[in-house]
Amino acid sequence: MAIRVGDKVPELLGYDQDGKEVKMSDYKGRKVALYFYPKDNTSGCTAEACSLRDGYEALQAAGYEVIGVSKDSAKSHQGFIAKQELPFRLIADTDTTLQQEFGVWAEKKLYGRSYMGTLRTTFIIDENGVVTHIIGPKEVKTKDHANQILNL
Repeated sequence: MAIRVGDKVPELLGYDQDGKEVKMSDYKGRKVALYFYPKDNTSGCTAEACSLRDGYEALQAAGYEVIGVSKDSAKSHQGFIAKQELPFRLIADTDTTLQQEFGVWAEKKLYGRSYMGTLRTTFIIDENGVVTHIIGPKEVKTKDHANQILNL
């Protein structure tokens, strides 16, 4: 069952690139842009992460914290963060538990082949842990994602 606008998100989101728990209570009083992306170090995912990196100060000034989620390992996330100088945490959802809970782990098709993968989606969560907006896979503008969030 996918999380929808108006739903409260789970307290424990997962574990970040350093193996530390990521809990919603860590962000009490702040809005969270929880973005799901397919894979570290791919062109679209790098463009999206860099947009959020470049807009990070403006997002923080607007009361947001940014958290990324993909199926990649903590080690992969550490390399991605270092290479792209990302100032935010990345959750290593290697077993896709969080992606399934949010409804973004789904069947995809490429060149006629079906496979399971992550639907690029961002959930905007308010100060009380409730989803207020969802930017879906067909709506995310990877190169301008920070502005997309700021203009909600």
